Amino acid sequence: MIKVAIVDDKPQNRNSIKEKLIYSGEAEVIFTAQNGKDFLEQMEALKTASRPQVVLMDIEMPLMDGIAAVGIASITYPDTRYLMLTVFDNDDKIFDAIKAGAAGYFLKDESVEKIITGLKQIIEDGGAPMSPRIARKALNMLMSNPAPATAGPDDILNVLSDREAEILKLLVDGMDHIDVAEKLFLSPHTVRKHIANIYGKLHVTNRSQVVKLAMKRRWFMLF
Repeated sequence: MIKVAIVDDKPQNRNSIKEKLIYSGEAEVIFTAQNGKDFLEQMEALKTASRPQVVLMDIEMPLMDGIAAVGIASITYPDTRYLMLTVFDNDDKIFDAIKAGAAGYFLKDESVEKIITGLKQIIEDGGAPMSPRIARKALNMLMSNPAPATAGPDDILNVLSDREAEILKLLVDGMDHIDVAEKLFLSPHTVRKHIANIYGKLHVTNRSQVVKLAMKRRWFMLF
């Protein structure tokens, strides 16, 4: 059972998501909150072992929005992961949420099955799940911006092999190791070894960190 919290200012949204997650039998809803301030207060009141593993976080809320809440909580409670679940798909919201520390970004029209799959990716694989539309927008948004002077080819291509760089690009595109294996005609075991090498060379420990690092350094344009 994945321990989850739900943060949304609309009671009907909170209750609907809660009921669907409970009905799935794969998630335990620790608490719900009506805004970022309420969320942080409830987190503070919980013992470490009782805190949610993943928080489903809306963006636009009164008192404190979801991006501000994640920015604080990702530092204060680094063992908890944050999955944005919102109606907003504009570039600024996406990028700000990722910079704040969100591990994934889903639109609210995703099915509960997709949300549960995303929760599992985050917990089990260190994944960074995104709705396909969000992944495309994030990639296009970053590729449309000029790369900073510090993000030249020597910044990464001298560190990663060509195959590792190729796999990193696919991870950033939203693929998991199974998808990567199928696309590149490799075994899942081989892809996992390449991913482990990428983590070691870039000094990160999971997929979320490596995706954030690639986005921050704008390495997308290099591949």
